[in-house]
Parts: sequence; structure tokens; C-alpha cells
Amino acid sequence: MRIRSWKFRLYPSKRHEDLMDNNLISCKNIWNSLLEYSKKYYEETGKFPTRRQLYLRTKGTSLFSQVAQNVANRLVRSMRGMTARRKVGIKAGFPRFKSIERTKSFTYPQFGFRLNSKLWLSGIGEISIRKHREIEGKIKTLIIKKLPSGKWFAVFTSEMEKATCGKEGPAAGLDLGIDNFVYTSDGEIIENPRHFKKAEQKLGNADKRLSRKKKGSKNKGKARIKVATAYEKLTNKRKDFLHKTSRKLVEKYSVIAIEDLDTVRMARSFLAKSVLDCSWAEFSSMLAYKAEDAGCGIVLVNPANTTSECSNCGSVKKKSLAERWHKCACGASMHRDLNAAMNILKRATAGTAGSNASGKEAPTLVGKLLR
Repeated sequence: MRIRSWKFRLYPSKRHEDLMDNNLISCKNIWNSLLEYSKKYYEETGKFPTRRQLYLRTKGTSLFSQVAQNVANRLVRSMRGMTARRKVGIKAGFPRFKSIERTKSFTYPQFGFRLNSKLWLSGIGEISIRKHREIEGKIKTLIIKKLPSGKWFAVFTSEMEKATCGKEGPAAGLDLGIDNFVYTSDGEIIENPRHFKKAEQKLGNADKRLSRKKKGSKNKGKARIKVATAYEKLTNKRKDFLHKTSRKLVEKYSVIAIEDLDTVRMARSFLAKSVLDCSWAEFSSMLAYKAEDAGCGIVLVNPANTTSECSNCGSVKKKSLAERWHKCACGASMHRDLNAAMNILKRATAGTAGSNASGKEAPTLVGKLLR
């Protein structure tokens, strides 16, 4: 089975918006109350409270019962994650208390909602929704989310049957970069749109105007919304580009090989701003789940020396970032990104050293990228 998410814009009335804001405040209060109880319980007993104990403390609130219990479930997962990190020697403390600024969603895990031409929510009523596409599969959960700009969204998750693989078509290796966003092994170039660089001055001006407003004033609130809207537009442009590019690639190729990049480490380098603007991890995630639907195979390969190694003879020669052309004594001469893309495709072939292709399917990558 596959899990997919479906996001729709909500258009609540003022009354509905106030009710949903009250739900967020209630979720925040329940989280903080349960966290305080858990910390005291741990100090007294050396153990964490059970899920049942936390459930009992969510009763009597204004929230729908399952929404309140979901807050307890998230706290339990956070405390278990803390314990797991401590066991492997990673420093970890208790989850943090939340302010309303850090509480932006509430969840209906199973019941309490109904979707027709409008969305009905328990305790809130019917809300106008822009249902721009039909949801496939069986709906499992619903998350009501508020963005910093003030917009509301409904995010459904559904369970679908596993797609059949075996699409016919060419294979390709993809070299993800900053100069060119994607360079394929067959020579196609997808330019890097550099969304942040184009919007950087506008974002900076909006941030400056916000910093000059008096704290607690109405003008401060208006400026904050303008900043949030500007960043939201940047995010939407970036996601639109990533969605269109990933869709184009999975429709064209039957097998796609990409590098297993450590984007977290790369985002700490001097190229951090450019790396984060490219959103390689999010792009890889989109490729993975779109490939499942398209019947396309995705393969992760070892990224070591894909640029330094010659795709023709296999010799290794280190290159600086300034060297944009690959030349080898064997006679090979091509763009360094094309050379890397060809090496990535070679490593995706079963039996080749460094290959991850032996019998692995695209769903394996989906789990790796999304967990």
C-alpha cells in the first residue's frame, strides 16, 4: 500500500476561523499541560507516563476527542525520539513548551470530518474548500493547517494500492548542481532558476520594514503578514519548479539514477545559501513518489568521485569547483556535470562497483527519503 497526501485551500468564514484558532490554542494548552505533567512524572518515578495516562488528561477539553488524543500521541513520539537519541549517545532534552506561534495545525486521525462539496469538521461546521482534484484511495487522516500568512489548508492522507512497475523507456543519470540544476547523462540541461537570489532584495526590504515597526502595534502585525506572504510566494515558486521538473523526468525515463547526497552536511558549507535554494532533498523526494505512480525505477548511488572520475576510462583526477570542463588523457572532453551524470548512470547498473541497483525498487527510496 502507498500513502499519499492531498492539499486543498480552505476559505473559512470569520466565525469558522475563530473556532479553528481556538482549536490551535487548545492544542497548545494541552501540549504544554501534558509536557509539564510528563516532566514532573519523570522526576518522581524515573519513567515516562503511559499513553493511556496522557489520554485521560485530555478529557474535558473543548477539542474533539481524537484531536486532543493526537496531541498526546505526538508528545509520546517526541519523548520516545529523545530516549532513542540518548541511547546512541546523542545529547537530547525534553520536547519544548509551545507558544501559539509554534502551533500551526491540528489533526483528525480517523473520524470527525466529512468531505463533499464542502468540508465538515466536528465542532466547527461546514467550510468552503477548493477541491481542485479528486482524492484517490481511502482517506485516512486530515490535518488542518494555518500558514504564517493567515491562509488555511486541509491536508488529507489516503491509502492507495501499490503501483505496478516496469515502464519502458531510456535510463538516465542525473547530476544535481548549483550552476545547472540538473545535467542528465544524455546531455539535457535544466537551468537553476535561483529563486532566492531573485527574491533576496525584496525579502530583505520586507524584513527591514518589519524590524522598524513598534512591538505590539497593528502595523507590526501587518508587516509580519507581508513578510510571511513574501516567503510563501518564494516557497510556492520553488515547489512549482520542482514539481514540474520531477514530473517531466519520470515521464521521460524508465530508470533514474541520482546521488545519495548528504544535504545536511552540504548545507553547512560556504555554499549553504545556494544548496538550500536548490532543495535537492525535496526534489529527490518528489522524484521518488512520482516515480512510483509512473512505474519508473529510482536508484541511489554512491556520490564519491562522480566528478573526478573519467566516465570513459575510469581514471580519477581531482577538480576544483572552478574547473567546469572535464579533460582526460584518454581523449574524453566534456562538461564536468555531463561526465558526473554518465558516471552516476554507470554506477546504477547492477554489478558495477558502487552500485545500489541490485534488486532495489523505487519504494525503498521513498522510505529512505521521507522518514
